[in-house]
Amino acid sequence: MDALVTAAARALAAGDPFGALNHVALRDDAPALALRGIAMAQLGDLPRARALVRSAARAFGSHAPLARARCVLAEAEIALASRDLRWSVDTLDAARATLEAHGDRLNAAHARYLDVRRLVLTGCLDDAERALARLDPTPLPPPLRTAHELMSAGIALRRRQAAAARRALARAAHAARLSGIPALLAEVDDAASMLTTPAARLQTRGATRELLLDDIEALLASNVLVVDACRHVVQVADATIPLASRPVPFTLARALAEAWPADVSRDALVERAFRAKHADDSQRARLRVEIGRLRALLEPWAGIRATSRGFALAPRDAAVAVAVLAPPVDEQHAALLACLADGESWASSALALALGASQRTVQRALDSLASAGKVQSTGQGRARRWMMPPIPGFATALLLPPLFPDD
Repeated sequence: MDALVTAAARALAAGDPFGALNHVALRDDAPALALRGIAMAQLGDLPRARALVRSAARAFGSHAPLARARCVLAEAEIALASRDLRWSVDTLDAARATLEAHGDRLNAAHARYLDVRRLVLTGCLDDAERALARLDPTPLPPPLRTAHELMSAGIALRRRQAAAARRALARAAHAARLSGIPALLAEVDDAASMLTTPAARLQTRGATRELLLDDIEALLASNVLVVDACRHVVQVADATIPLASRPVPFTLARALAEAWPADVSRDALVERAFRAKHADDSQRARLRVEIGRLRALLEPWAGIRATSRGFALAPRDAAVAVAVLAPPVDEQHAALLACLADGESWASSALALALGASQRTVQRALDSLASAGKVQSTGQGRARRWMMPPIPGFATALLLPPLFPDD
């Protein structure tokens, strides 16, 4: 490896893409193409970065399997940053095996972390947690230790485990300081801000207040029957009743919980659950059927009492309170906006995969949000990407590990 390529790789390792480009910007040999691609990725030009890394992989060819595997790893990182979740896991696994066979343990570990990040993005938290538990960050350099702890924190945040997330973020901050990379420190600070940002609203006895993640963790651990409108479950103590696939019973449960300890009229329940302005006999009969189904689901923990004008929720234990955990913002497409709030541009196919919805459903939602000015798109056809409108004065950066670590 010549001196300019080595200097460029060291600049990238220190988070200095401009310094790297100063060394290799005018070169078109395979190592220079790869390093230019990573530098462009760190600067945020992901399409150009991906094209450069692919060109580097072709230029290396089959006679340089280690360098080619590093290019595959870099392209997978860029694809993940581009929120292209359709990239081949098998290809990444093959590259990781090559890296391990040639003794490149740092990039092999990074390949495993990429797979964990993909699992987290697609909501496979159990699989991500198991994969992360198999990785020991102790012998790794500070940037990879930071990535490990950020993923641990991300899983804890999604599980609403504030204490565990705080511990992981503290370890991430320590590793990021050791790395001396400003972009990595900024990423840790951005993740830590989620602990001080309202994550949900608590609705109980007609009052509403915002909750931080610590408050949510305490609420879910308390003796309260919680109708969780963020996850579409009913939770009490250690029991969870999933209702994501049963929208009508969940809507009725939320309406009854919001009114507790008062009742809700039959006409109001019909309007809310069935979107009917006037309740006729058939809709009232349907309401009785759905109330019966909900009553059976809640049987061990709460009953549903019929009143003269409607129905009321009645916990089995008189000491148990009832509350509704609502999203921080009432928005029809809140989950979609939550994905786009990470500042990255997403393909509609990636959003569909992350949300477990059809691509056509996601596309209709994106069109609706775009009409309201809440999201915007760039590109056309398969290259079209969606994002939140940018905030003036802020920029995002992608940190990638060095493609050519010192041996």
